[in-house]
Amino acid sequence: MTPVEITRGDSPIVLGLPHTGTWLPEEVRAQLNPRGQGLEDTDWHIDRLYDGLLPGVTTVRATFHRYLIDANRDPSGHSLYPGQNTTGLVPLTDFDGEPIWNRPPDNTEIEARRQAYHAPYHRALQAELERVRALHGVAILYDCHSIRSRIPFLFDGLLPDFNIGTNLGTTCAPQIEHAVHKIAQAAEGFSTTLNGRFKGGWTTRHYGRPDTGIHAIQMELAQSTYLTEETPPWAFDDAKAERLRPHLSEILATLASLAPILGGK
Repeated sequence: MTPVEITRGDSPIVLGLPHTGTWLPEEVRAQLNPRGQGLEDTDWHIDRLYDGLLPGVTTVRATFHRYLIDANRDPSGHSLYPGQNTTGLVPLTDFDGEPIWNRPPDNTEIEARRQAYHAPYHRALQAELERVRALHGVAILYDCHSIRSRIPFLFDGLLPDFNIGTNLGTTCAPQIEHAVHKIAQAAEGFSTTLNGRFKGGWTTRHYGRPDTGIHAIQMELAQSTYLTEETPPWAFDDAKAERLRPHLSEILATLASLAPILGGK
């Protein structure tokens, strides 16, 4: 097992996929309780949803599950959302606030996981962003996520379909934020919000440095937009996906068209 899978392309867009992996070492799986072993907080089928939407796109995908270690959390363990319910570098609960471990990992084990899984994923992502920037003068990281649309432990009510995060406009050029938000707003039958409950995870905040030519934006999709039900077996709904994919394709194509303007090429 390799902790990261990379598909290299010549587009200015890099897709980050930190939460689609379901692999766990058997000894770690045995430490999880039955609830944890269900892996409910996976970004189910997001890699399939985005597959083939943009020719030449680069993808960087974590193959390990977020319960092993979360590739979209600060490696220092600092919270992304101080004062709000969330999950950490190694989650102790699921998104419903329920314990997932029979025996939680100690600090030594967490550090070993960070070095073995979290760090290789981010070395790969950093390298691909730098490679793409060298080609185009700019790189745009589009971080791909999804989550159940109703999770009272994390947020009130029903989550919008498109949840765009730029950490209040700091992680990308205004043109990028505006373009993505405009397309999402115009998507008939879908709802959207900008920098709502999800403002961008550690990946978006860490890499999004517009002054260096690397821009980052996070898209958190409600899983109701492409799954049959937001419950096991987490079935991919082809009909729903076919309604959603054209909007995602338009977003990625628009970002690619913005890159020469932002990169001066």
